[in-house]
Amino acid sequence: MLAFHLESALKDLNDLIAMSQQDIEDIKQARHDAQFERIGLKEDAIKSFEHRKSMIDHEISKLMRRHPESDMATLLDDEQQASLQQLKSKLAELSDVNKKYAKMVLSVGTFYNALLERVIPTEMEGYDRVTSKDASFLKVRV
Repeated sequence: MLAFHLESALKDLNDLIAMSQQDIEDIKQARHDAQFERIGLKEDAIKSFEHRKSMIDHEISKLMRRHPESDMATLLDDEQQASLQQLKSKLAELSDVNKKYAKMVLSVGTFYNALLERVIPTEMEGYDRVTSKDASFLKVRV
């Protein structure tokens, strides 16, 4: 059962990495709708991974309770240990991809906020941001 949960968790991580890499490509091409459409899929993959991880923890805990005198390295076979190492590696890869994506999102967000500020200037009134009087040049005619 542990091998199944490890394999499933690795699949979830690979899916998350692929979706994040696609998000990076989409943000470069300004395909924001595609990114928004993937949000639900990413949330489902995250929930699935969290569930698999808790099942992995549960299975390892059961093994440790059954054999309290043994350490984890002796309880797991080579394939399971390799899967755990691969899981660790994929988590690090996902972290790196998400950091890259977060930097891009921050840059794009800063750009759009600066652009909006130039088109519609705002001022602070206490803690509230309000449109300044200089923004009256912007009129919409139908």
